[in-house]
Amino acid sequence: MEEIKLLKTSINDYLTKDILKILLYPLIGSIIVLYIAFFTLADMGLETLEQSHLEINQQHTVMENGVENTETSHESYTGSSILDFLLKHTITSWIVSFLVYTIGLFAIGYISIFLSLLIIGLLTPRILSIIHKRHYSHLQINGYGTLLNGLAKLFMSAVVMIILFLVLIPFYFIPLINILAINLPFFYFFHKMLHFDVGSTLLSKERFSMIYYRNRYPMRYRSLFLYVISLVPFAAFFISAFYIVYLGHAYFIQMEKGNDENSKEAYPMEDQGNNLISNNQV
Repeated sequence: MEEIKLLKTSINDYLTKDILKILLYPLIGSIIVLYIAFFTLADMGLETLEQSHLEINQQHTVMENGVENTETSHESYTGSSILDFLLKHTITSWIVSFLVYTIGLFAIGYISIFLSLLIIGLLTPRILSIIHKRHYSHLQINGYGTLLNGLAKLFMSAVVMIILFLVLIPFYFIPLINILAINLPFFYFFHKMLHFDVGSTLLSKERFSMIYYRNRYPMRYRSLFLYVISLVPFAAFFISAFYIVYLGHAYFIQMEKGNDENSKEAYPMEDQGNNLISNNQV
Protein backbone atom coordinates (compact mmCIF):
# COMPACT_ATOMS: atom_id res chain seq x y z
CA MET A 1 0.00 0.00 0.00
CA GLU A 2 2.85 2.37 0.80
CA GLU A 3 4.34 1.85 -2.67
CA ILE A 4 0.97 2.54 -4.34
CA LYS A 5 0.67 5.76 -2.35
CA LEU A 6 4.21 6.70 -3.37
CA LEU A 7 3.38 6.06 -7.02
CA LYS A 8 0.18 8.11 -6.91
CA THR A 9 1.91 11.04 -5.22
CA SER A 10 4.72 10.91 -7.80
CA ILE A 11 2.27 10.89 -10.72
CA ASN A 12 0.35 13.84 -9.27
CA ASP A 13 3.55 15.85 -8.83
CA TYR A 14 4.79 14.85 -12.28
CA LEU A 15 1.62 16.25 -13.87
CA THR A 16 2.00 19.65 -12.22
CA LYS A 17 2.80 22.69 -14.32
CA ASP A 18 6.27 23.18 -12.79
CA ILE A 19 7.45 19.65 -13.58
CA LEU A 20 5.91 19.53 -17.06
CA LYS A 21 7.77 22.72 -17.98
CA ILE A 22 11.05 21.08 -16.97
CA LEU A 23 10.10 18.07 -19.11
CA LEU A 24 10.47 20.21 -22.23
CA TYR A 25 14.25 20.46 -21.80
CA PRO A 26 15.08 16.71 -22.10
CA LEU A 27 12.39 16.31 -24.77
CA ILE A 28 13.68 19.09 -27.05
CA GLY A 29 17.33 18.29 -26.34
CA SER A 30 16.90 14.59 -27.11
CA ILE A 31 15.00 15.26 -30.34
CA ILE A 32 17.73 17.62 -31.58
CA VAL A 33 20.52 15.16 -30.76
CA LEU A 34 18.66 12.22 -32.33
CA TYR A 35 17.88 14.29 -35.43
CA ILE A 36 21.57 15.12 -35.90
CA ALA A 37 22.64 11.54 -35.11
CA PHE A 38 20.12 10.06 -37.56
CA PHE A 39 21.30 12.08 -40.54
CA THR A 40 24.95 11.58 -39.59
CA LEU A 41 24.56 7.80 -39.44
CA ALA A 42 22.42 7.76 -42.58
CA ASP A 43 25.09 9.69 -44.46
CA MET A 44 27.80 7.30 -43.23
CA GLY A 45 25.66 4.33 -44.24
CA LEU A 46 25.10 5.68 -47.75
CA GLU A 47 28.81 6.37 -48.19
CA THR A 48 29.62 2.81 -47.10
CA LEU A 49 26.98 1.43 -49.44
CA GLU A 50 28.36 3.40 -52.39
CA GLN A 51 31.75 1.77 -51.84
CA SER A 52 30.31 -1.75 -51.57
CA HIS A 53 30.40 -4.32 -54.37
CA LEU A 54 28.26 -7.44 -54.71
CA GLU A 55 28.70 -10.21 -57.28
CA ILE A 56 26.23 -13.07 -57.75
CA ASN A 57 26.88 -16.20 -59.85
CA GLN A 58 23.92 -18.45 -60.63
CA GLN A 59 23.73 -21.76 -62.48
CA HIS A 60 20.54 -22.99 -64.21
CA THR A 61 20.04 -26.50 -65.62
CA VAL A 62 17.77 -26.61 -68.66
CA MET A 63 16.56 -29.68 -70.57
CA GLU A 64 16.44 -29.11 -74.35
CA ASN A 65 15.53 -32.05 -76.63
CA GLY A 66 16.58 -34.48 -73.94
CA VAL A 67 19.93 -32.78 -73.56
CA GLU A 68 20.85 -31.22 -70.26
CA ASN A 69 22.41 -27.79 -70.62
CA THR A 70 23.85 -25.76 -67.80
CA GLU A 71 23.69 -22.01 -68.07
CA THR A 72 25.69 -19.70 -65.87
CA SER A 73 24.68 -16.12 -65.20
CA HIS A 74 26.78 -13.44 -63.58
CA GLU A 75 25.38 -10.29 -62.01
CA SER A 76 27.33 -7.46 -60.45
CA TYR A 77 25.90 -4.78 -58.16
CA THR A 78 27.63 -1.73 -56.75
CA GLY A 79 26.50 1.11 -54.54
CA SER A 80 22.78 1.71 -54.17
CA SER A 81 22.00 -0.99 -56.75
CA ILE A 82 22.71 -3.56 -53.97
CA LEU A 83 19.74 -2.25 -52.03
CA ASP A 84 17.64 -2.29 -55.22
CA PHE A 85 18.56 -5.95 -55.74
CA LEU A 86 17.61 -6.90 -52.15
CA LEU A 87 14.26 -5.13 -52.34
CA LYS A 88 13.37 -6.81 -55.66
CA HIS A 89 12.81 -10.17 -53.96
CA THR A 90 10.04 -10.72 -51.42
CA ILE A 91 12.09 -12.68 -48.87
CA THR A 92 15.13 -10.42 -48.87
CA SER A 93 12.87 -7.36 -48.89
CA TRP A 94 11.06 -8.63 -45.78
CA ILE A 95 14.34 -9.46 -44.02
CA VAL A 96 15.83 -6.04 -44.80
CA SER A 97 12.68 -4.25 -43.62
CA PHE A 98 12.51 -6.34 -40.44
CA LEU A 99 16.15 -5.70 -39.58
CA VAL A 100 15.94 -1.97 -40.31
CA TYR A 101 12.84 -1.40 -38.20
CA THR A 102 13.87 -3.74 -35.37
CA ILE A 103 17.41 -2.41 -35.06
CA GLY A 104 16.10 1.13 -35.47
CA LEU A 105 13.57 0.76 -32.64
CA PHE A 106 16.14 -0.83 -30.34
CA ALA A 107 18.69 1.86 -31.15
CA ILE A 108 16.18 4.68 -30.58
CA GLY A 109 15.06 3.10 -27.30
CA TYR A 110 18.55 2.75 -25.83
CA ILE A 111 19.81 6.07 -27.16
CA SER A 112 16.76 7.82 -25.71
CA ILE A 113 17.50 6.29 -22.29
CA PHE A 114 21.10 7.55 -22.34
CA LEU A 115 20.16 11.00 -23.57
CA SER A 116 17.36 11.41 -21.05
CA LEU A 117 19.66 10.36 -18.20
CA LEU A 118 22.36 12.82 -19.21
CA ILE A 119 19.98 15.73 -19.69
CA ILE A 120 17.74 15.08 -16.69
CA GLY A 121 20.85 14.70 -14.52
CA LEU A 122 21.51 18.41 -15.03
CA LEU A 123 17.93 19.22 -14.00
CA THR A 124 17.76 16.93 -10.95
CA PRO A 125 18.44 19.66 -8.34
CA ARG A 126 15.67 21.83 -9.76
CA ILE A 127 13.11 18.99 -9.79
CA LEU A 128 13.98 17.88 -6.26
CA SER A 129 13.79 21.48 -5.07
CA ILE A 130 10.16 21.63 -6.28
CA ILE A 131 9.31 18.35 -4.52
CA HIS A 132 11.07 19.55 -1.38
CA LYS A 133 9.03 22.77 -1.22
CA ARG A 134 5.73 20.99 -1.88
CA HIS A 135 6.04 18.14 0.61
CA TYR A 136 9.24 18.07 2.65
CA SER A 137 10.22 21.65 3.51
CA HIS A 138 10.82 20.52 7.11
CA LEU A 139 13.71 18.29 5.96
CA GLN A 140 17.23 19.60 5.50
CA ILE A 141 19.01 18.93 2.21
CA ASN A 142 22.73 18.29 2.46
CA GLY A 143 23.89 16.96 -0.90
CA TYR A 144 27.50 16.11 -1.69
CA GLY A 145 27.18 15.93 -5.48
CA THR A 146 29.53 18.03 -7.62
CA LEU A 147 30.34 18.16 -11.32
CA LEU A 148 33.63 16.37 -10.68
CA ASN A 149 32.30 13.38 -8.76
CA GLY A 150 29.32 13.27 -11.13
CA LEU A 151 31.66 12.85 -14.11
CA ALA A 152 33.69 10.29 -12.15
CA LYS A 153 30.54 8.27 -11.42
CA LEU A 154 29.50 8.52 -15.08
CA PHE A 155 32.91 7.24 -16.22
CA MET A 156 33.06 4.36 -13.73
CA SER A 157 29.49 3.24 -14.49
CA ALA A 158 30.19 3.34 -18.23
CA VAL A 159 33.36 1.25 -17.78
CA VAL A 160 31.52 -1.41 -15.75
CA MET A 161 28.71 -1.42 -18.33
CA ILE A 162 31.19 -2.07 -21.16
CA ILE A 163 32.86 -4.85 -19.15
CA LEU A 164 29.44 -6.46 -18.58
CA PHE A 165 28.76 -6.27 -22.32
CA LEU A 166 31.99 -8.15 -23.05
CA VAL A 167 31.55 -10.74 -20.29
CA LEU A 168 27.97 -11.55 -21.33
CA ILE A 169 28.75 -12.04 -25.05
CA PRO A 170 28.36 -15.88 -24.88
CA PHE A 171 24.79 -15.45 -23.59
CA TYR A 172 23.71 -13.22 -26.50
CA PHE A 173 23.22 -16.31 -28.68
CA ILE A 174 20.89 -18.16 -26.28
CA PRO A 175 17.19 -17.44 -26.92
CA LEU A 176 15.32 -15.66 -24.11
CA ILE A 177 18.44 -15.49 -21.97
CA ASN A 178 19.92 -13.07 -24.50
CA ILE A 179 17.15 -10.56 -23.67
CA LEU A 180 18.32 -10.47 -20.06
CA ALA A 181 21.99 -10.48 -21.06
CA ILE A 182 21.61 -7.53 -23.41
CA ASN A 183 19.61 -5.42 -20.97
CA LEU A 184 21.64 -6.15 -17.84
CA PRO A 185 24.53 -3.76 -18.69
CA PHE A 186 22.09 -0.99 -19.67
CA PHE A 187 20.10 -1.52 -16.47
CA TYR A 188 23.25 -1.34 -14.39
CA PHE A 189 24.16 2.05 -15.87
CA PHE A 190 20.56 3.29 -15.60
CA HIS A 191 20.25 2.24 -11.95
CA LYS A 192 23.61 3.59 -10.79
CA MET A 193 23.28 7.00 -12.46
CA LEU A 194 19.69 7.62 -11.36
CA HIS A 195 20.33 6.84 -7.70
CA PHE A 196 23.56 8.81 -7.70
CA ASP A 197 21.83 11.86 -9.18
CA VAL A 198 19.03 11.81 -6.60
CA GLY A 199 21.01 10.61 -3.57
CA SER A 200 23.99 12.93 -4.04
CA THR A 201 21.65 15.92 -4.44
CA LEU A 202 19.77 15.28 -1.19
CA LEU A 203 22.18 13.57 1.20
CA SER A 204 25.71 13.43 2.46
CA LYS A 205 27.81 10.57 1.13
CA GLU A 206 27.59 8.60 4.38
CA ARG A 207 23.84 8.99 4.82
CA PHE A 208 23.18 8.22 1.16
CA SER A 209 25.14 4.96 1.48
CA MET A 210 23.29 4.06 4.68
CA ILE A 211 19.78 4.74 3.29
CA TYR A 212 20.51 2.96 0.01
CA TYR A 213 22.03 -0.08 1.75
CA ARG A 214 19.05 -0.45 4.09
CA ASN A 215 16.59 -0.17 1.19
CA ARG A 216 18.68 -1.64 -1.63
CA TYR A 217 16.08 -4.18 -2.77
CA PRO A 218 13.10 -1.77 -2.96
CA MET A 219 15.36 0.76 -4.68
CA ARG A 220 16.41 -1.82 -7.29
CA TYR A 221 12.80 -2.82 -7.91
CA ARG A 222 11.89 0.83 -8.46
CA SER A 223 14.77 1.22 -10.90
CA LEU A 224 13.67 -1.93 -12.73
CA PHE A 225 10.12 -0.59 -12.98
CA LEU A 226 11.37 2.68 -14.50
CA TYR A 227 13.77 0.87 -16.84
CA VAL A 228 11.05 -1.41 -18.25
CA ILE A 229 8.89 1.63 -19.01
CA SER A 230 11.87 3.33 -20.64
CA LEU A 231 12.28 0.47 -23.12
CA VAL A 232 9.09 1.58 -24.87
CA PRO A 233 10.33 3.60 -27.90
CA PHE A 234 10.34 7.35 -27.21
CA ALA A 235 8.89 6.85 -23.70
CA ALA A 236 12.13 7.98 -22.05
CA PHE A 237 11.71 11.40 -23.68
CA PHE A 238 8.44 11.97 -21.84
CA ILE A 239 8.95 10.33 -18.44
CA SER A 240 12.56 11.23 -17.65
CA ALA A 241 11.39 13.86 -15.15
CA PHE A 242 9.22 11.19 -13.52
CA TYR A 243 12.38 9.19 -12.73
CA ILE A 244 13.56 11.95 -10.42
CA VAL A 245 10.14 12.67 -8.93
CA TYR A 246 9.52 9.01 -8.09
CA LEU A 247 12.95 8.25 -6.62
CA GLY A 248 13.06 11.67 -4.96
CA HIS A 249 9.92 10.85 -2.97
CA ALA A 250 11.41 7.47 -2.04
CA TYR A 251 14.53 9.12 -0.59
CA PHE A 252 12.61 11.91 1.13
CA ILE A 253 10.43 9.32 2.87
CA GLN A 254 13.51 7.51 4.14
CA MET A 255 14.94 10.83 5.33
CA GLU A 256 11.73 11.42 7.30
CA LYS A 257 11.91 7.97 8.84
CA GLY A 258 15.52 8.61 9.81
CA ASN A 259 14.56 11.86 11.55
CA ASP A 260 11.73 10.12 13.39
CA GLU A 261 14.08 7.38 14.60
CA ASN A 262 16.57 9.95 15.85
CA SER A 263 13.78 11.78 17.67
CA LYS A 264 12.56 8.57 19.33
CA GLU A 265 16.08 7.82 20.51
CA ALA A 266 16.25 11.26 22.13
CA TYR A 267 12.88 11.09 23.93
CA PRO A 268 13.75 8.27 26.39
CA MET A 269 16.70 10.32 27.67
CA GLU A 270 14.40 13.28 28.26
CA ASP A 271 11.88 11.02 29.99
CA GLN A 272 14.58 9.63 32.26
CA GLY A 273 15.64 13.13 33.18
CA ASN A 274 12.05 14.12 33.99
CA ASN A 275 11.66 11.01 36.18
CA LEU A 276 14.79 11.88 38.12
CA ILE A 277 13.56 15.41 38.70
CA SER A 278 10.15 14.18 39.87
CA ASN A 279 11.76 11.62 42.21
CA ASN A 280 13.97 14.26 43.74
CA GLN A 281 11.01 16.49 44.29
CA VAL A 282 9.18 13.69 46.07
